Amino acid sequence: MKLIKRTLHWTGALALAGVMSASFLAPSTAQAEERDSFRLAWTIYAGWMPWKYADESGIMDKWADKYDIDVEITQINDYIESINQFTAGQYDAVTLTSMDALSIPAAGGVDSTALLIGDYSNGNDGLVMKDPDGGVASLKGQTINLVELSVSHYLLARALEEQGLSERDVNIVNTSDADIVAAFSSDDVRNIVTWNPLLTEAAATPGAEIVFDSSQIPGHIKDLTLVNTETLKDNPKLGKALTGAWYEVMAILESNTQKGEDARAFLGQASGTDQKGYEDQLAGMKMFWEPDAAVAFANSDEAFQAMDDVREFSFKHGLLGEGAPSADFIGIAFPGGKVLGDKGNIKLRFDTTYMQMADDGEL
Repeated sequence: MKLIKRTLHWTGALALAGVMSASFLAPSTAQAEERDSFRLAWTIYAGWMPWKYADESGIMDKWADKYDIDVEITQINDYIESINQFTAGQYDAVTLTSMDALSIPAAGGVDSTALLIGDYSNGNDGLVMKDPDGGVASLKGQTINLVELSVSHYLLARALEEQGLSERDVNIVNTSDADIVAAFSSDDVRNIVTWNPLLTEAAATPGAEIVFDSSQIPGHIKDLTLVNTETLKDNPKLGKALTGAWYEVMAILESNTQKGEDARAFLGQASGTDQKGYEDQLAGMKMFWEPDAAVAFANSDEAFQAMDDVREFSFKHGLLGEGAPSADFIGIAFPGGKVLGDKGNIKLRFDTTYMQMADDGEL
């Protein structure tokens, strides 16, 4: 049964394999031209399910027709594979986290733009302990099960850092998302890091407690709709159509109307849960329902610092490629001309142009 979870999302071995394969994929240049047909790939997670509603409700078609283009929206079951296909030029847009945007397409040499910042995890990811009295500080010398090289791994690193500890002070055991709750049910496994709905299920274990979650690192685990920069540059109508469709769906999903309830129920069912299950997932996310909120976040010092921390973690764990001499190897551009890393090698861009157009009613 499918759940609203990061299905194959940030799986350690797959993430590493994805980075390695991406480094050998030659970015396609065929998309750098004016076109009238485009493809977007998405995988199941609460923050990306709106694309299914946009597709099946006809909202995407409406906005595509407005700009005289065609947009094909495709669900791909394998998260890493969807990013690899985007990196290879098989798709013009893809849904993914900011960490994976940096470590796969950007590290693979593909210049991409975060067209939409949909949300960030605000409690959906967390560290659960069966012996929580000492909190994170008591983890020194203990074993922690998680999906290695994932945002769970990143969250643990941040939690440890806040207590003056590092990964060297603990023993990490790579455990797949499919197995982690079952592992936690055994006496031997005392600590795990995971995401919802697995997090809630694990935290229900008698005596267990979530001692650190993503609400304590706001803005670090972001969900994006990423578009190939050259494609977007040559086809601004794609950016307008995708952005227009997205915020029309956002307005419906956020509403306390019958239409909104029906939409949330539809996406819950499509994810293998129900309306409440989907709404519970949304509650653990900071959703940017309106474009002005996403624009403000993209311009914030908080967003800039979060990506600085993410890139340092990614470099430390070899996720920027074997040839990266430092975290500065890849440039990350932000609004207002701010850049992290090499200004001559910008491969990831947070561009608010189209979200601002939506806010200004110019789509």
